[in-house]
Amino acid sequence: MNKTVNPNELTSDDDYGPLYAARKKVYPQSISGTFRRIKWGLMAFCLGVYYLLPFVRWNRGLGAPSQAVLIDLPNSRFYFFFIELWPQEVYYFTGLLIVAAVALFLMNSVGGRIWCGYLCPQTVWTDLFYAVERLVEGDRRERMKKDKSSGPMRLERISEIVLKHSIWLLIAWWTGGAWVLYFNDAPTLVKELVTFQGPMIAYVWIGILTATTYVLAGFMREQVCTYMCPWPRIQAALTDEWALNVTYRYDRGEKRTSVKKAIELRAYGEHAGDCVDCYQCVAVCPTGIDIRNGPQLECIQCGLCIDACDNVMTKIGRPKRLIGYDNDINIQRRQEGKAPVYRIVRARTVAYSAIIAAVGGIMIYTLATRSLLDVNVLHDRNPVAVRLSDGSVRNAYTVRLLNKSGYDRVIAIDANGPANLTTHVVGIDSVTPDRPMIVIPRDSTSELRLLVTAPAESNPEKSVPVRFHVTDIGLGEVATATDNFVSP
Repeated sequence: MNKTVNPNELTSDDDYGPLYAARKKVYPQSISGTFRRIKWGLMAFCLGVYYLLPFVRWNRGLGAPSQAVLIDLPNSRFYFFFIELWPQEVYYFTGLLIVAAVALFLMNSVGGRIWCGYLCPQTVWTDLFYAVERLVEGDRRERMKKDKSSGPMRLERISEIVLKHSIWLLIAWWTGGAWVLYFNDAPTLVKELVTFQGPMIAYVWIGILTATTYVLAGFMREQVCTYMCPWPRIQAALTDEWALNVTYRYDRGEKRTSVKKAIELRAYGEHAGDCVDCYQCVAVCPTGIDIRNGPQLECIQCGLCIDACDNVMTKIGRPKRLIGYDNDINIQRRQEGKAPVYRIVRARTVAYSAIIAAVGGIMIYTLATRSLLDVNVLHDRNPVAVRLSDGSVRNAYTVRLLNKSGYDRVIAIDANGPANLTTHVVGIDSVTPDRPMIVIPRDSTSELRLLVTAPAESNPEKSVPVRFHVTDIGLGEVATATDNFVSP
């Protein structure tokens, strides 16, 4: 029988502790090694591309923008070197997003959160801010000592704090400034911004991005990865037992003990692990975790703990890679005396690679074979058709012509449907009345009104298809569109 509980006897919430744990500031120690050099190289590359790409020039001809990468919102264009995309070609961005997402899945299936550890903007800028902090305030122990000092703040300490935050703000400001340069000609916009003649929207976005970069990279840091970013939760569902993650080899490291104690234990024939419990892997971790506790959501798998452990192992004369990119399957195999096995090529990596290749191939093919001349036709609805005094029937259409090339085109318009159709462009005189020829300016959209007339003897009794052909007289390039020709 269930016993009735008095609500007054229930345990208070205070016995369970706080709902949220207070943040403990992380003081990552500087380290040198293979993965640190990789991170420096990728940081320099990523930041170099982001800050300098708006200033790269690309010649597209007279009157066209010369910036290699430009998002031209007023003219609804996106330029990427030799590629020019129109709003009607938004499907290329859809394909690019699919490729990016699947590439992220592929990276996760091969090397865990290598995106987070090396290429994520939050990681790159936080790493840069940490470098500035070490340069100004010193390494881990010095910063911890200065932060824990309870005495009055000296002028030297104040000057360090002011200098550090000034550099942070300068980096954040240039980060926001570089972003807006992708939306206008970079040299021109820089000049306008410096002379306070730039558009207000540019100053607003620079302010927003300056503030977010300063706060996220300077203060929130690992909190963004732990609490704000959804990827740690998603990747946990996508990974499998063969993915290579930063792993502590407990088969080799346990039982932990000092170098001296390990020598004594081994002299007595007892087992002693290679881990000397130096906590260097914890000291260098940008999220402040202990990788020896196993897989953790906070771990961004940057590999710095591998460098730290390798340095210690080298000093004490023990094999490297006590911590390394590995998986539990290989740890178990080593415990059984078997050689490790690495399966980079497996079903999911092949599937991800195939999706990337297929979507990328389709995008490249459509981009290479796309027409730079396009036509869209819209039939008038009121009235749908008009019968003229001689018995002929006239339909009216709104025709939109797109010339995506960098030169003017002379085009001819033909309509094929009922026999002996005639076409006329309203407001434009053509030297060939039965086959209107007009000029479309380069890189532009032209809209015109087209009257199509069928003589009395070929009037259709019902709606019939009519196909419009737009032909470039010089190049022979053809664009087509289909609508209906109807009788009253």
